[in-house]
Amino acid sequence: MKTECNAKRVKFQGLDRREVIGQFDGGMITSDAGALLLRETERRTGILKSFSQCFTDFRDPERIDHTVLQLASQRVYGLALGYEDLNDHDRLRHDQLLAVLCGKPDPTGEDRNNPNDKGKPLAGKSTLNRLELTRADANKKNRYKKIVVHDEKIDDLFVDVFVNSHGKIPQRIILDVDATDDPLHGHQEGRFFHGYYKAYCYLPLYIFCEDHLLCARLRPAGIDGAAGTVEELDRIVKRIRAGWPEVQIIIRGDSGFCREQIMAWCEKEHVDFVLGLAKNSRLNRIIEQDVVEAEFKYRTSGRASRIYNDFEYQTRKSWSRSRRVISKAEYLPRGANPRYVVTSLSPQEASADVLYEKLYCARGDMENRIKEQQLYLFADRTSTAKMRSNQLRLYFSSIAYLLLSSFRRLALTGTSMAKAQCHTIREKLFKIGAKVKVTVRKVWVSLAESYPNRDLFLKIHEKLTTIPV
Repeated sequence: MKTECNAKRVKFQGLDRREVIGQFDGGMITSDAGALLLRETERRTGILKSFSQCFTDFRDPERIDHTVLQLASQRVYGLALGYEDLNDHDRLRHDQLLAVLCGKPDPTGEDRNNPNDKGKPLAGKSTLNRLELTRADANKKNRYKKIVVHDEKIDDLFVDVFVNSHGKIPQRIILDVDATDDPLHGHQEGRFFHGYYKAYCYLPLYIFCEDHLLCARLRPAGIDGAAGTVEELDRIVKRIRAGWPEVQIIIRGDSGFCREQIMAWCEKEHVDFVLGLAKNSRLNRIIEQDVVEAEFKYRTSGRASRIYNDFEYQTRKSWSRSRRVISKAEYLPRGANPRYVVTSLSPQEASADVLYEKLYCARGDMENRIKEQQLYLFADRTSTAKMRSNQLRLYFSSIAYLLLSSFRRLALTGTSMAKAQCHTIREKLFKIGAKVKVTVRKVWVSLAESYPNRDLFLKIHEKLTTIPV
């Protein structure tokens, strides 16, 4: 339908005899009041505080309005709340509720140094952009870009958050490794056309332990999908074992990570592995009889059938030793579907069927975690010219994931949203309209009375506030 718009009002379809008029004159109203729950999560985990300590700030403290913690918090909270672009922050810089989340002492912005910035408590897109584009060799002599990120500190932070999230030391942990595509639509540094994905892209490497993110490494696509995995695993495993020396560690991945270098490193470091193994003619010949039997069962029953087996196997050139291989001779309506897994686990530790069905197939959940971060926390917004700044954008998205994952673990366990993904959490718990009023002694947040998840919100708040700080 046709609308009539001007700077102050929008006319909508009438209601009986009444006109329906919209105006942007409601005062200081936020659409993200539920994000105060995220602030309570940060208070108990210190993720953003630790993240801000991974930067070196060469700015003159007497001439700045926003600390590194406030800038990093604004960027991460923005992603968590669904604001993927820096351009969004030219309007968000007025949001007093977001200023509260970021720890601004005066959420009205009246304490800003520049008279033109008064009433704008947060940073605009240009300031946040300079944070992302600072060079690694920046120092006090640089004019604008003076906040340097230290990648190695952020990498350690991921592992530290994982270790600190456990109340007691686990007996066994499984580290899932995977690579995915990050499509590019410009001429970014490191772009490469990947034949499998049929697009120019990056090829980031992810390592998870259940829903805990341990590594998010941006890489060019012109490399093997497993490149750099040993270096990342070596760093992560050493840091984990520094606190948990006796824990059993299992590396799990698809056939793209079945590399001699990875398996040899695992065997050297006493780390177990369960890796997919690409089928070939030699392997298929070994299980020929199993396939025949599986086909007979399928023809007899009319249902998909599978037969598991295990045997010692060594490639003719690439492997340095023989290893245990699990085979699945499966027959489906479309025909034979053989699958293989190579592992360091003995038959006493896991039988062939249990290892494949219960252990190996569970790696599929990691793909959901990657999609969650890419689709809903905008890990694929790598549109700057340089790979270093795109890696920082991936870090911002990863920290947002850590914060939301911690919120899910601390606040949602035992509720109807215990397994909810980030976008569901955002839409049901954070996107609440509220009026914000700042007085000398208080910040009043008047949430919408019609909010449908009020009881759940109050339950989550009570649960969070009982956790010691």
